Amino acid sequence: MSARTNLLDKIQRRTARVGVIGLGYVGLPLATEFARSGFEVIGIDVSADKVASINAGHSYIPDIAAADLHTVTQEDKLSATTDYSAIQELDTVSICVPTPLRKTRDPDMSHVVSAAEAMVPYLHPGMLIVLESTTYPGTTVEVVLPKMLTNGYTAGNEIFIAFSPERIDPANPAYGVHNTPKVIGGVTSACGDVAVALYDTIVEHVVPVSSPQTAEMVKLLENTFRAV
Repeated sequence: MSARTNLLDKIQRRTARVGVIGLGYVGLPLATEFARSGFEVIGIDVSADKVASINAGHSYIPDIAAADLHTVTQEDKLSATTDYSAIQELDTVSICVPTPLRKTRDPDMSHVVSAAEAMVPYLHPGMLIVLESTTYPGTTVEVVLPKMLTNGYTAGNEIFIAFSPERIDPANPAYGVHNTPKVIGGVTSACGDVAVALYDTIVEHVVPVSSPQTAEMVKLLENTFRAV
């Protein structure tokens, strides 16, 4: 069985172990939605306070009801850690770290780079890595992909890479993770297929696009539209 077929089977049967790096206003709702859908989810964050709050079932994000978080933690569907070695037990990882603007108005990629580099020692064949952080077109292929291939893997065969921009509108009572369309661009068609299969388990409408660069541009245009 190929790595792609095996991973798709795990996703379909909800036996894939899902990881989310960055447990802020994007990552925590995403992790909670995966847990509610039946996956075993591990959240990773550098903040020990956030990790402790999640493991205690206490929500610090207004969009996540304390009762919902308490339920998935009590059912052992969601746990959190500061230890990146947890990645060696995961099948999928969604990177949701912040990309704030520098004083020069260009995006600070240090959190994305740090997360990607911290993952490298624990990568293994059959993994899906999805970057969700808001960034410029080209980031997935130029910044994240080379780091994911340092172990000699090839995208679309041993490992799967995609970009799917977060589209959370904080405090919006009508739209959340489940009913906000999800745009996904894979590095290869196989990468895109696996990413679509994963997010299709938690999102009502998934929108595949031709490449990570296209998905990154979609997010840039959306943010511009919202700003205007």
